[in-house]
Amino acid sequence: MTNSGLNGEHGLRLKPFRGLRYVRQRVGSLAAVTSPPYDVVVRPDGQRRLETADPHNVVRLILPEAETPAARHGKAARTLTAWLDEGVLAADPLPALYVYEQRDGDHLQRGVIGALRLTPPEDGVVLPHEDVMPGPVADRAALMRATGANLEPLLLSYRQGDATAAVIDRTAADAEPLLATVTEDGVRHRLWALTDPADHAAVEADLASHQALIADGHHRWATYRLLQSAHRPGTPWDYGLVLLVDTARYPLRVRAIHRVLPRLPLADALEAARTTFRVRPLPGPSLDGALDALAQAADDGNAFLLAGDGGFHLLDRPDPAAIERGVPADRPAQWRRLDAAVLHSLLLDDVWKVPDSPEDIRYIHDTAAAVGLAERLHGTAVLMHPVHEDVVRDLARQGVTMPRKSTSFGPKPASGLVMRSVELG
Repeated sequence: MTNSGLNGEHGLRLKPFRGLRYVRQRVGSLAAVTSPPYDVVVRPDGQRRLETADPHNVVRLILPEAETPAARHGKAARTLTAWLDEGVLAADPLPALYVYEQRDGDHLQRGVIGALRLTPPEDGVVLPHEDVMPGPVADRAALMRATGANLEPLLLSYRQGDATAAVIDRTAADAEPLLATVTEDGVRHRLWALTDPADHAAVEADLASHQALIADGHHRWATYRLLQSAHRPGTPWDYGLVLLVDTARYPLRVRAIHRVLPRLPLADALEAARTTFRVRPLPGPSLDGALDALAQAADDGNAFLLAGDGGFHLLDRPDPAAIERGVPADRPAQWRRLDAAVLHSLLLDDVWKVPDSPEDIRYIHDTAAAVGLAERLHGTAVLMHPVHEDVVRDLARQGVTMPRKSTSFGPKPASGLVMRSVELG
């Protein structure tokens, strides 16, 4: 993603840093100490499974357990200090940019991890596309402040960085990786350190005229900006840990983020939805078949798949007059057609009257997990169809944010492969 208004003073600036990494000899395996990003971990089952995979799993840092927030953050800080003292984690000897590769079947993604200079929104260097909730931002800020570390990289996309791509691909082809592992989801991960100042200079010059879209990590980006504002200019808090991926070469997968409504019984949801949507039960218990039906319906307009009773129900062909009344008119037409905009403005707010609270709306990335959770809680799962990346980018460039949790870009970087100590720069 380029912008002719950006230049070396106001484009992306990625700084090398001394990464904190697990010492291979001190852990069972690298795969056993990694975790999905904190907001993707399905709790409590997924968290427990990660904690028992290895006593040093990074989930103990990113999702510490204690009775109060202050106790959780203090526990994470003590754990990080102990692991450094015990040699479980160690800082790399030289500042580096890190080439990171993920291979999931036939899908290959490569990018570069570094400490990105934080810029104000008006500079247009980093484009958010979703709103954030104050609670998670405050929680992540307290955790980062307590640990003095960026524990997980954000995922940012940019386009057509030729010189950076040349460095990345040459490194992946010719150099021995620092680490290689396969996580339990079957994704293969490899990491290399770029320590040559010539490589740093090439990447810096190339990225200086680029802007990036936040693909994943809006709350962490807001956290970086909050912590930066709390410190004087010129400190290491002016930077935050990111993974930059050139999606012209390595397109991201875009998936939907689903909603589970624990306090809304499915029968009530279906009955109320009939006032504004066509509601049809789908034959058979196949999730894949139901998702195919959702994809076909989404080609013609807003559509949702509801689950929670062992079957699937398709909502499509909404009443245009209801959308006209229920969806805010002060947004671009492209925004008003988004499934998430229609879901939140019309169904959740008006038809179902579901409060916007964590107790009433849970955001689940995995489709089967969303269905299973709704069935266990006797609630409603709302399965979504993904939005194309170009739509997200176009709206972000207009300064228009998507409704909360509209998209899930991936594959996401695994947490635990490389972290950043703020004290080390």
